[in-house]
Amino acid sequence: MSPTDFPLAADASTDNPLLSRLQRDIEAAGGWLGFDAFMAAALYTPGLGYYANDSRKFGTLPGSGSDFVTAPEMSPLFGQALAKQLAQALEATGTDELWEFGAGSGALALQLLTALGERVRRYTIVDLSGSLRERQRQALAAFGDRVHWATELPDRFSGVVVGNEVLDAMPVQLLARVGGAWHERGVAVQQGQLVWADRPTELRPPLDIEGPHDYLTEIHPQGEAFVRTLSDHLERGAIFLIDYGFGESEYYHPQRHMGTVMCHRGHRADSDPLADPGLKDITAHVNFTGIALAAQESGLDVLGYTTQAHFLINCGLLELMPADDLGLRSMTLKLITEHEMGEFFKVIALGRGADWQPLGFARGDRTHRL
Repeated sequence: MSPTDFPLAADASTDNPLLSRLQRDIEAAGGWLGFDAFMAAALYTPGLGYYANDSRKFGTLPGSGSDFVTAPEMSPLFGQALAKQLAQALEATGTDELWEFGAGSGALALQLLTALGERVRRYTIVDLSGSLRERQRQALAAFGDRVHWATELPDRFSGVVVGNEVLDAMPVQLLARVGGAWHERGVAVQQGQLVWADRPTELRPPLDIEGPHDYLTEIHPQGEAFVRTLSDHLERGAIFLIDYGFGESEYYHPQRHMGTVMCHRGHRADSDPLADPGLKDITAHVNFTGIALAAQESGLDVLGYTTQAHFLINCGLLELMPADDLGLRSMTLKLITEHEMGEFFKVIALGRGADWQPLGFARGDRTHRL
């Protein structure tokens, strides 16, 4: 094992206390930390990680101090359209509870609770961020004790689960084919700075990558484990996961040789997760084939898979758009236009205990392409 010949990143200065913490972690691990462990520390270290500190994160404008915007902040019609699908799911599965993972600013919960009304007896949020939980409490105060927060799942539960941009924030392992040999890419320290470092591995992507060229990609054991965990606890209900990503053949296409890990800060994207850890978001695209296989292997049914555009249109988004509010129409159209979020984001639905067809996949279902 030796540091690879990449530019040095991130000087461990006193300006960022997480850097010193990461250096100690790397030293304790023998001088090398897998990228999944690094990503977990950068995002979730209590008080220091990106999702564990008090930075604003969610918002529509850089001037607000936010780093990125998600669909519920972009348009309230996102939640209203999704609510139509969830209403059908609650009825079809005979349940009255919603569970949301990674509720962010609370915007989606507010939209869903408002739209669904008394159909939802209990709304439970699972979020690792203490600062975000406080924002959610403020946003949802009007709903009183119908809203709850949990740190773990009960042994068994029935209900409908929602996760919008949750899978992309789950740590991934990096695999690099260099000179024809596969390595796991991790992080080391050199001259007081974080650097990339590779070590040989038996791990492989789920598909063979054609060609002899160097190739960087990710595998997603934690995201797939998340789905298996939901399956272990879900007695009856449905799961809707919305995120950016691809099916397996597209994810591991020979031309996609630079991987998908990206960072977001101040509404700008960069590809250097070693710089300023804890101060920006780190994400990776989702391999939806892996999610579907993990679901099926754990006993869940795959109810549908399609683009966000098809899903929202099937759920009546266009009918919800007002004719006289050009600003709202413009923001809402970004949810479904191909060059914005419409094609880039996908929706997968999983279920157990009921035989039904979700309306969000009535047209444009791509399950056969997973």
